[in-house]
Amino acid sequence: MKRKRLIPAIAAGAAFVMVLSACGGSSDDGNSDGNGGDNTTPAFNAGVGKVFNKSDAKGGIIKMADNGEPDSLDPADTYYGYMWDFARLYGRSLVMFKPAPGKASEELVPDLAEDLGEASDEGKTWTYKIRKGIKYEDGTEVKAADVKYGVLRTLDREAFPNGPEYFKQFLNLPEGYLGPYKSKGVDTSSAIETPDDYTVVFHLKTAFAGFNYLAMLPQTFPVPEAKDTGVNYRDHVISSGPYKFDKVEQGKQFTLVRNDQWDPKTDKNRPALPDGFEVTLNLAQTEIDNQLMSGDLQVHITGTGIGSAAQSQVLADETSKESADNPSIARLWYTSINSNVAPFDNKDCRIAIEYATDRTSYQRAMGGEIAGGDIATNLLPPAIPGYKKFDLYPAGPDNKGDIEKAKDHLKKCGKPDGFEMNIAYRNERDAEKAVAESLQQSLERVGIKLTLKGYAQGDYFSQFVGLPSFAKSNGLGLVVNGWGADWNDGFGYLSQIVDSRVIRETGGSSNVSVRDPKVDQMLDDAIAELDNGKREKLWSDIDRQVMDDAFILPGVVAKVLLYRGQGLTNVYVNDQFGYYDYVSLGLEQK
Repeated sequence: MKRKRLIPAIAAGAAFVMVLSACGGSSDDGNSDGNGGDNTTPAFNAGVGKVFNKSDAKGGIIKMADNGEPDSLDPADTYYGYMWDFARLYGRSLVMFKPAPGKASEELVPDLAEDLGEASDEGKTWTYKIRKGIKYEDGTEVKAADVKYGVLRTLDREAFPNGPEYFKQFLNLPEGYLGPYKSKGVDTSSAIETPDDYTVVFHLKTAFAGFNYLAMLPQTFPVPEAKDTGVNYRDHVISSGPYKFDKVEQGKQFTLVRNDQWDPKTDKNRPALPDGFEVTLNLAQTEIDNQLMSGDLQVHITGTGIGSAAQSQVLADETSKESADNPSIARLWYTSINSNVAPFDNKDCRIAIEYATDRTSYQRAMGGEIAGGDIATNLLPPAIPGYKKFDLYPAGPDNKGDIEKAKDHLKKCGKPDGFEMNIAYRNERDAEKAVAESLQQSLERVGIKLTLKGYAQGDYFSQFVGLPSFAKSNGLGLVVNGWGADWNDGFGYLSQIVDSRVIRETGGSSNVSVRDPKVDQMLDDAIAELDNGKREKLWSDIDRQVMDDAFILPGVVAKVLLYRGQGLTNVYVNDQFGYYDYVSLGLEQK
């Protein structure tokens, strides 16, 4: 979701090193183009590192579209980066990344809380003071108990299969606690206390100096228990932000309108310029691209950029190109090699995939060097502290694969003539289907025959590839995947995609292939390491171990070609998300 090295590495362990915020190295507040100008003239990359078309004009409806559906509108149940960006319009977390372009976006700033968390007990206790006077859409005041309840409900993974596992990992929860639905009435003060209406205190099992990053998650959005409808809460999340839901038609659209109970005096982060947002779901990529360029849409909400046909058109036409932004992102597009599906339980069969892949074909499928990214040979993107480039499976001087070595490893795993396998991708993402097709062609050269299996984006991890029983029974040995860091350090990037302990039998895990106790232990060692240099080396060591296991086939370190819809104001790429900051957007008023 991010690009460049944005955040200092986080120390965590029995001893405590204070890290209160990811204070940046840039004073750019986005008020100019960096050269003293107003940055109102359309230009390629005018929204990268600076604000394009700055304005404080209010009014209008911003129209967005999604190729598919989000995993959920419920803050307990979402792990798509674009939803973390968008959800800040209707919910407030304890803290948030600063809405700003460039390096300024790396700074954590208070949101629902008055300040960043106050640490005590050597980093095992974190206290936040809630702002007074913040109201829900129904006029009732947000209280600390609502934050506690909002966090605790995220622990019910049967109800909410998506979302990160950090709170379960770190909170000092009662043994066997399954959330407020299944463990009703259980005393959870060992994990979260609310000594008064405006104070929430988190107690951790072990010290974690980066806890403010967890306080940034949508999982800390307040949820009034009396209004919680369980799995149906996604149909109408109770707003604590400047916008509230007006209409939610699952699979079709959702709309936001102004929340008249929101008080801008309590919120320095959200200008709330438009009158509302309309988001159309399940719109084909070509239709999204056409509507963006015709002015009928302003934003492609997923942030994955325009499709391959439109890319060629935009880059070839100077006028169209002036409305495009091409940021680099701290995201890896890759394919998981699922060791839970035979014959990938044999390491040599997995290695054969690494050698047989035509990397140039993979890059073209993702959009090429400009709209896709640079060919990757390992797991960590360059933006992550500890990154060290290496290549355990050289693909030859032309990067088209080493067929002989692939065949050698097929012999070693007892499959000299190859085998048949299924490969999964998200239906709504044309580039992912193209990747699956490119791998189909690459692997056929060594006798591996792939059958393509497309699945819905919204349930991709919860019901399909991230549900171990489904993936195994349906032979999903290869899974087209992608990942951007929750925050830019080794832990924020690696923990949710290589730790086997986050794999849930109920589904929803972002890790669909890495199962290695050695990697789990290396993660624990890195979290406990207080020396920055030593810890960053451990992240690189984990990268090398995962690649040695051949659990992941790297594709490209991502770039994206975004298109600024007509009339948008305050447009800039938020480095923390890797696409436009939805909190700041406005519309020109005629």
